[in-house]
Amino acid sequence: MRKESEIVEYLEKLKSQNLFRNLSRFEGVDFSSNDYLCLSRNVESLEAGVEASKEFGVGSTGSRLLSGNKRIFEDFEQLIARDKHFESALIFNSGYIANSSVISAFASMGYLLIFDKLNHSSMYQRDAGPVNFGKNPTFGAKNQNLKRFPHLKYEKLAEILEKYKDFPKKLIASETVFGMDGDKADIKILSELSEKYEAILYLDEAHATGLYGGKGYGLSTNFKLNSHSTIVMGTFSKALASNGAYVACSKLFKDFLIQVSKGFIYSTALSPFCIGVAQHNWKTIKNLDRVRRDIFEKSDYLRSGLTKLGFEYVGSGTNIVPIVFDSTEKMLKVHRNLLDKKIITSAVRKPTSPTPRLRIAVNALHTYEDIDLLLKNLQ
Repeated sequence: MRKESEIVEYLEKLKSQNLFRNLSRFEGVDFSSNDYLCLSRNVESLEAGVEASKEFGVGSTGSRLLSGNKRIFEDFEQLIARDKHFESALIFNSGYIANSSVISAFASMGYLLIFDKLNHSSMYQRDAGPVNFGKNPTFGAKNQNLKRFPHLKYEKLAEILEKYKDFPKKLIASETVFGMDGDKADIKILSELSEKYEAILYLDEAHATGLYGGKGYGLSTNFKLNSHSTIVMGTFSKALASNGAYVACSKLFKDFLIQVSKGFIYSTALSPFCIGVAQHNWKTIKNLDRVRRDIFEKSDYLRSGLTKLGFEYVGSGTNIVPIVFDSTEKMLKVHRNLLDKKIITSAVRKPTSPTPRLRIAVNALHTYEDIDLLLKNLQ
């Protein structure tokens, strides 16, 4: 069939460009995991999930708007709102769904979207497919409804905002800790610009939740933000070692999202088991300051070692250390060599990142010996 031949041709092209994705399982020293605080096998976390399941069931039985709205969801949303310094919070089934649903909701209202160019792909997606911003909705999209500024170049953001200062509805979106680049947004500048130009500020704290900010509740908690014009998203699936995501916002925005966010309206709610685990770990992370300091000290140790070996990396001040290569072939060769030594890293290339890189994520169980082993086998 012609359609099948087109698919075969497409897949062969990906293979020839080293862009073909495979599902794999590996064992060894794992530098690829997003389980930053290593809570995924924590016994108390598991028990919290079991207790939630005993009280509320393993399955939620329906969407939140039908049979799935258990008390455990509402209690957790109130806790998140309090710790994030917002009026309200709303739980989604994943960070991807939260980003695509919330951004879609404002796009449908005619908002001008202004993105950091390296924002996560999920921000570019509608609830039911890619946002119609051009032929390539993930990278290089061009349309009057979407404007992008170079990564962390806030003078360029200011230029866009000045140019469109009379546009009545604007939304600025940025990750706070960039998961593929290992650097941080300047939330103070983003907040000041959003206030000056009367824009909604949308912050993605997927990689910040659990590790950054006051008590681990995200980088945004270090700043006094306008809670009526700011929306903050974070996930339960990384440092909180569960599934799902939250959006912290005003009561007005929460009511709006419940009406129009298809990813919320039409999704069966998360398992109470996942909520029980995430809620327990949310309460736990405020006591892990020493663990967080240890992770960042080891991350700096890794960067120092990479510098001595002459490797190029991007980012600073985070636990994410992307080692950059000048070709996909070189990156994949090092990746395979590390796997042979039972060292697991994330091999990342386009369209996920602009350049080929090995993404290293330092977590709570890594030792200095683990990092030395990685550095030794990079040579």
